[in-house]
Amino acid sequence: MNKFLLISLSLLTFSTHTLTEEINDPFEDINQITFAVNEALDNTLAKPAAQIYGDITPPFIQNRVTRFFKNLAEIDTFINQALQGKPKLAFQDFGRFTINSTIGLFGFFDVASKMGLEIHDEDFGQTLGVWGVPSGPYIMLPIIGPSNVRDLMSRPISSFLSGTFAMTDTDVKLALTALDALETRERYLDFEALITGDRYTFVKDAYIQSRDYEISDGLSDEDDFLEDLDDFLLED
Repeated sequence: MNKFLLISLSLLTFSTHTLTEEINDPFEDINQITFAVNEALDNTLAKPAAQIYGDITPPFIQNRVTRFFKNLAEIDTFINQALQGKPKLAFQDFGRFTINSTIGLFGFFDVASKMGLEIHDEDFGQTLGVWGVPSGPYIMLPIIGPSNVRDLMSRPISSFLSGTFAMTDTDVKLALTALDALETRERYLDFEALITGDRYTFVKDAYIQSRDYEISDGLSDEDDFLEDLDDFLLED
């Protein structure tokens, strides 16, 4: 699963309190240009495709596709739980993946949650943050969206742990990646109205705050809105 695409799109749902002037953004001029290009591509290609997908795909099928990709993400999660020194949560998330991949029919049904196994969301960028690696400058990546040097460094590992690493058919990998991106984009269509003020600034602030929140497992700042949205991102 393209975790960084999910993070980029999920920015649309967060309220922000981060002071923009405190963010390390030395490449702002280039970032602004990249952001504008990404916005144009989204408005021209991604958003219309997501709207069509939402219109023609029954909700039941959409939910099953969502669950399938969230189950693949469990691989990334349970490995990074272990790397962060949380063996109990790693074992629990491995159990989620095993149960949902078998009884849940390749993840199409979230049987594990009904059995009381809570869903989590971890990636290697969060692991580096837990290890004390500084985030570095904020950067806007073409197509991918907002990031920083630390998260950019983690991308190869996160991609390898995306759940498709065992697939040898390139066409299948590309098809799954495209479907994942389409499904993710459709789920965030209704939240774009929450963006206020300058879009570049909003996305930058939201990215920094959401990553800090994820790295600290929500313990550094009490934010009910972020907690509610975190629950939304992890639910069916």
